[in-house]
Amino acid sequence: MRQQIEQFVDHSFFHKSIMALIIINAIILGLETSPTITSAIGQELKLFDQAVIIIFCIELLVRIYAKGLRFFRDPWSIFDFIVVGITLVPSNESLSVLRALRVLRVFRLVSTIPRLRRIVAALLHAVPGVGAIIVLLLLVFYVFSVITTEIFGQDFPEWFGTLGNSMFTLFQIMTLESWSMGIVRPVMEIYQWASLLFVIFIILSSFTVLNLFIAIIIDSLQTLNEKKQNNEFTDKEIDKNNIAENLRTELKQVRNEIEDLKRLISSQSR
Repeated sequence: MRQQIEQFVDHSFFHKSIMALIIINAIILGLETSPTITSAIGQELKLFDQAVIIIFCIELLVRIYAKGLRFFRDPWSIFDFIVVGITLVPSNESLSVLRALRVLRVFRLVSTIPRLRRIVAALLHAVPGVGAIIVLLLLVFYVFSVITTEIFGQDFPEWFGTLGNSMFTLFQIMTLESWSMGIVRPVMEIYQWASLLFVIFIILSSFTVLNLFIAIIIDSLQTLNEKKQNNEFTDKEIDKNNIAENLRTELKQVRNEIEDLKRLISSQSR
């Protein structure tokens, strides 16, 4: 019985049905943010949302029954369990944020779509390298924050008056949001050479360090794809070897049967 349920749970139809339900539920949650739609069919939307929660709970219970302890050894299964569990937390007016957390159910698409799972796996695989880049970026921020606070803090206290203000201003400059007309050119009216300092900071932060993030993530994704291809190739080689071994065994049995038939025929002819 459990084996049949496990086959049903692992079937592509089951996964596609859950995926479709997650997408529909995501659309419903978006519709609930519209006052016009809520006033028209708000009750129906709530009923559908409750039905979705019940279906997700039943799905998890069925998967736990089918997989047993293996369910809790799978990181993606644990992820689904946590997401559904968060949305089950009761909410009221004082805890309205918990109601907004229902949208976390949309993240279950990550666990149902293999390509998204590979991307998330690549991001997690790139964490050590990304951590080193974050440390480097913080060093760049700290050095330039101290410099800008010391030089520009007295004339521009709103932007560079404190170390915290300088770091936030530099973060805005790094994102290239109104950095020229909004910050740099007013500073250049007093400090004409300031453009050189900010250009160096942008080159180091935006064009160098941030691009390293992308490079590490892409490298991690390629590494995982190569490992997957190598594993698939190894599995195919193992399958080929098993097939060849089975063929050799069957041929040996056929030869033995032929030899037995020859002996039987020769004995009868005598």
